[in-house]
Amino acid sequence: MVALSDSLIHVIGAKSATPLEEQLGIVTVDDLLRHYPRTYNRATLALEDGDVEPPELGEHVTFIDEIKKSDLRRTKQGKQFLVIALRHRPVTATFFNVNYLKRTLVEGTQLMVSGEVGYFRDKMQLTHPAFLILDGNRPVGGTASLSSMVAATSTDGDVNLDIFNRDFFPIYKATSKVQSWDVYACIRQVLAVLDPVAETLPAAIVERHHLMSQDEALRAIHMAEKAEDRDRARERLRFDEAMGLQWALVARRNSELSVAAPPAPPIAGGIADALREQLPFDLTEGQRTVLDVLRTEVAATTPMHRMLQGEVGSGKTIVALLAMAQMVDAGYQCALLAPTEVLAAQHARSIRDVLGPLARAGEFDGVEHATRVALLTGSMTTQQKRQVRDEIASGEAGIVVGTHALIQKTVEFRNLGLVVVDEQHRFGVDQRDKLRAKATGYVPHLLVMTATPIPRTVALTVYGDLATSELRELPRGRQPIATSAIFIREQKSWLPRAWQRIREEVGAGRQAYVVASRIDESDKDAKGDDAGPPPVTVIEMYEGLRTGELSGLRMGLMHGRLSGDEKDAVMTAFRAGEIDVLVCTTVIEVGVDVPNATVMLVMDADRFGISQLHQLRGRIGRGEHPSLCLLATNLPEGSKAGVRLKAVAATLDGFRLADLDLEERREGDVLGLSQSGRPITLKLLSLKDHRDVIELAREYAEAIYEHGDERDGAGLEILASPFVVGERVTYLDKA
Repeated sequence: MVALSDSLIHVIGAKSATPLEEQLGIVTVDDLLRHYPRTYNRATLALEDGDVEPPELGEHVTFIDEIKKSDLRRTKQGKQFLVIALRHRPVTATFFNVNYLKRTLVEGTQLMVSGEVGYFRDKMQLTHPAFLILDGNRPVGGTASLSSMVAATSTDGDVNLDIFNRDFFPIYKATSKVQSWDVYACIRQVLAVLDPVAETLPAAIVERHHLMSQDEALRAIHMAEKAEDRDRARERLRFDEAMGLQWALVARRNSELSVAAPPAPPIAGGIADALREQLPFDLTEGQRTVLDVLRTEVAATTPMHRMLQGEVGSGKTIVALLAMAQMVDAGYQCALLAPTEVLAAQHARSIRDVLGPLARAGEFDGVEHATRVALLTGSMTTQQKRQVRDEIASGEAGIVVGTHALIQKTVEFRNLGLVVVDEQHRFGVDQRDKLRAKATGYVPHLLVMTATPIPRTVALTVYGDLATSELRELPRGRQPIATSAIFIREQKSWLPRAWQRIREEVGAGRQAYVVASRIDESDKDAKGDDAGPPPVTVIEMYEGLRTGELSGLRMGLMHGRLSGDEKDAVMTAFRAGEIDVLVCTTVIEVGVDVPNATVMLVMDADRFGISQLHQLRGRIGRGEHPSLCLLATNLPEGSKAGVRLKAVAATLDGFRLADLDLEERREGDVLGLSQSGRPITLKLLSLKDHRDVIELAREYAEAIYEHGDERDGAGLEILASPFVVGERVTYLDKA
């Protein structure tokens, strides 16, 4: 008999197993049975078991339907082709071998059709797909490859298949080389010889929630006749997925507790105390609360593993700096990893400014117990890098700020005790891991920060092995930011008024940002939600404004293709007030701090996501003057993008916007995890729809880890294996 862990090669043979591995990454029996149907078909109709999103461009689909219309057409060159329309699906199929097909694919014919999705004018199309004609629910002719695939679904080799007499038919994600019916054939073959699957959840949980057994669920989701049974199977397997992921995260977090970290108890009269005393402002209550937690955790011998999320401008960096100062007092080094050179340079500058003489060890005006702040970026000269690396290796630099350059093998720390990652979603976990690995003999404390608030379900699912702190209040004195959406075609006077408003702000001695979505014509930016004119480039806008609407003002241009020195020069001039209007791309999205900038106009704002717009808006409102953010689009107010822009304009609450972002975006984009090297794949669990399941699974996983017996843990280890084995979601093994 057969177990879930068995290789498919030994169960269904190499001829069938090899394409599954090569095309879909399916290797074991478990992989195959957890390749769940994406939907179900009756003979002609889709089952009403929930709204199924339209297939993506290039996705492989299979339909069973009746031909509603069959048209013989000609190309401009006179070559004939055949177009058929299905009766119950908004899809057409085009065939070029018309001599045979024009007599076969006629109106009223029942058929199975399988191919890659294309779109023309938003209408789904299949070009020369594989097909199988069905007569009385029996295959009688069609594409040879599809005929052989369907024949394989019969356990006795008879082409007259009983499977077409079912009330439903499962449709799987497939490719042109492994079609949905291939997958189904293999699943039928495996289920026929599969041993009963052992239970993986504790019996008390199964009983309490009236769940199917795992064995029943793995069979029913593929084969059950009744929709009710398939729904119960999905409920059980969704719960399995939540439990497996949460167990992986809980186990990972607890395993960190057994590893030694460098303890850094507070030292009276050290840099941390001196910094706190010389701050020109009082910490908010939220900052004090978070700082107390950080001070306690870095003083312990178990590694701090914490995420600090807070609003743009909520003061995360000063809290992190106070924790770093405590580490330096104890004799350890701290590394602050930033995603861009602009942000890294600004962090180094602001840290030196705040520390003052405390950051000038060995200099004439440095105090006795001072440290040094080093900056390392990729654009530095070889000589500059060598000098900074020497300061790091000797321990002279207590606080090291840098970009990816910090991760290079040539960078060696003397005693790294704390790693702080700013805008952590910009980094891969491998990168964070490489930086932490530069410590020897212990595991450094880790603090990751984000100004893009994360929905609770994402935090529990993706960052569940990190303890979380939040900063929701803004420091006293911060001015509100008014935000308005400009619909250029419908509000024709608004954009000219926006340029006038920028002139007024500059006339009052203040500064402005104008943001574009791409650099030039060669820069392929993300497409918006709705059809619209091509977005203006930053170079076009800079040239146009300089001689047009903003002529006479001092203009600066900033984008990602400038060299490090050029970026520094532009930002230095803007910060010094020598540039009135900075025309830029999203290179200024995070961290750039110019308190005198009070207005921002984002052109083609429909090209940006909710969180990105919130980040951009956070570049203003950082000083003593009220600020204004304008989001301009050529799309209609009633469009999907228009609704998004109005939602951003309606609130400054980043946590609320994070929830809206999750509701709007595809979950794969939110989980994203391009940072992980490979994306996390949640097959049945929805971050948007199943928060209750995620939170319940979290509670159970924590309780079982603390008080459960070994048998419970063994079952959950099986459920967790897809999230921790090999390269799958490597961040879970390295975060």
